[in-house]
Amino acid sequence: MKTIRVASYNIRKAIGTDRRRMPERVLEVLNEVDADIIALQEADRRFGIRSAAIPPLLLDSQSDYRAVPINVQVDSMGWHGNAILVRKDAEIAAHDVLHLPYLEPRGATMAEVTVRGASLRVFGMHLDLSGLWRRRQAAAVIQAASQGDTMPTVLMGDLNEWSANRGCLADFGRHYSFAPCGRSFHARRPVARLDRIMHCGRLTLKQCGVHESAAARKASDHLPIWAEFAVG
Repeated sequence: MKTIRVASYNIRKAIGTDRRRMPERVLEVLNEVDADIIALQEADRRFGIRSAAIPPLLLDSQSDYRAVPINVQVDSMGWHGNAILVRKDAEIAAHDVLHLPYLEPRGATMAEVTVRGASLRVFGMHLDLSGLWRRRQAAAVIQAASQGDTMPTVLMGDLNEWSANRGCLADFGRHYSFAPCGRSFHARRPVARLDRIMHCGRLTLKQCGVHESAAARKASDHLPIWAEFAVG
């Protein structure tokens, strides 16, 4: 059995709790978390050409990560702000974007990744503020994840769900198990579990948590969450 560490982080376009845009702080946090695969939300600027919130040269020079090549917009890192980072030595067997039903533009991303001999299929997402649309988007992600269901699968992201076990959480819960990572929003005083990691029955959860370093409390209004799984 091999161990693989994943993480999910809403980086808020690299704008910290002090309202300063500093992608270097985000990279500091990512290096602290030290995950093999990371799903990012709000990874692109919102307006204009929607350029990556973390400049590619900065990502390359100050981290051990590279972005899964979504190839939708030239200057963007992700799809509707959703990006997946993997270690530079990871193998990417496949990747895709998901078109979700929406009130406001939303999407999800998928990648099949092998790191140090452990293979995993990962979905990253950032769901709607509307509960009705969250459930429709959850249904679309669940449907996509059920196709070609041959690899151990993790779904993660900012679900924007404030309830404890209703709405889209109940929908996902009928198919996947939740890693009990903890409260991740707001970074200065976490009160809500908006960020979630879910996994299929072929994965064994070893440990999980919320990364609460001093840097993480400044880099974004969300704290990153992480989980380690036994794969084999």
